[in-house]
Amino acid sequence: MAAAALCGLAVPAAADTIAIAPGDDAQQRVQTALIDARPGDVILLAAGRYAFTDGLSLDVAGVTLRGAGPDATILDFSGQLGSGEGLLVTATDVVLRGFAVENTRGNGIKSKNADRIVYVDLRVEWTRGPRPENGAYGVYPVESQDVLIDRVTVKGASDAGIYVGQSRNIVVRHSTAMLNVAGIEVENCWNADVHDNVARHNAGGILVFDLPDLPQKDGHGVRIFANDASSNDTPNFAPKGNIVASVPTGTGVIVMASRDVHVFANRLGDNATANVMIIAYPRAFTDPVFDPLPRDIVVRDNVHGRAGWAPQLTGGRTLGTPPDGHSFPILWDGAGRGIAVGDAVATLSLGLVVPGTPIEQAKPMPVDLADTTRAAEPEAVLLPAAMEAAVR
Repeated sequence: MAAAALCGLAVPAAADTIAIAPGDDAQQRVQTALIDARPGDVILLAAGRYAFTDGLSLDVAGVTLRGAGPDATILDFSGQLGSGEGLLVTATDVVLRGFAVENTRGNGIKSKNADRIVYVDLRVEWTRGPRPENGAYGVYPVESQDVLIDRVTVKGASDAGIYVGQSRNIVVRHSTAMLNVAGIEVENCWNADVHDNVARHNAGGILVFDLPDLPQKDGHGVRIFANDASSNDTPNFAPKGNIVASVPTGTGVIVMASRDVHVFANRLGDNATANVMIIAYPRAFTDPVFDPLPRDIVVRDNVHGRAGWAPQLTGGRTLGTPPDGHSFPILWDGAGRGIAVGDAVATLSLGLVVPGTPIEQAKPMPVDLADTTRAAEPEAVLLPAAMEAAVR
């Protein structure tokens, strides 16, 4: 059984497959199964729509929660009374597979301190489209080691559709993020591969951020490759005060304040602000060890379409007509070190060398970063073999 293999345990003799069908008392029946499950158990949700008025939680290791597919088994939280997650997982070696979560008041699916967690063949969606009242995150693993997100679709998140925070050894692949503020976000993480995803029609497609005052700092070792981050044109609908409320509409990839990030072999285009934006953390902070600068960032071998013809900045302000009337697919605020661009497209620097300098002081000018010494590419992320086996 995949779940038992994943947790490295032999299947207990009494391990079960617990089958649940839609109908009355779905809330109680599903939550009871999650509470009573034992390592190795599979909770099998039959096709149909399940109506919930409260969130679900799982704190038993080695459990698989599986539906009949993301368009067949639908967990409907339209009647949710509280503001928490649709599903909260706080256990290791869990597999979540083959179901949809719709219209949660808070986050769709959150996992915390859940090492070796697998999200596969899932859909999280707010079906009324982009609205600031939607939940913040679609899938939301945080403070975990070994995270696999594969074939997941998220639409309508008011912060990030697919978000991984303060975690280590992460793979996000073959997934789709559309109509979110941020499509895919990797924040304060160590060692992540984000590849073969589609991030379209968000405000920003793929984000790599570092923020101050968090337990895990110094995000690094991130590879963003072989993705389609095009046509990110949804107006930013994040609630005011949220850090992603400052994400300019029309950005393909944003790297902020992280180090050792490589962006390569992606398909980028039709992003009005920039295909790639590299910036420092712009706000005041008191964290004594936080470095607001981007460091050792490499952009290479990407395929660029039209971009940068109407760049937006903080608060939706536009930069105005770029120098010489040209568009600049790559936008750099001018801060940081080791910024190397190997793509044969134009890069615009704003000349804001000191983080937090008011945007009104920008002095936009073309810059050539082709000869900057490139940092070595991070090593590929390798996850435990049993995690890979669980998605087959």
